[in-house]
Amino acid sequence: MGIGVSVFLLAVGGILSFAVSDRISGVDLTVVGYILMGAGALGLIMAVFLTSQRSRAARTSVTERRTYEE
Repeated sequence: MGIGVSVFLLAVGGILSFAVSDRISGVDLTVVGYILMGAGALGLIMAVFLTSQRSRAARTSVTERRTYEE
């Protein structure tokens, strides 16, 4: 799950938790919103962690120099 999807889940979860006052029988939208926000926060933490691990990897570059003798 990428950073964009995580932010989307946080936004949708916040809207369901705090802005929607409709009722659906058998479904508590506030709890669904909190679950989506939790999944989005966890995904965001994991995405940032994995991205920082990838950027710390050792990178080696090899340059070749040629000398021409006349």
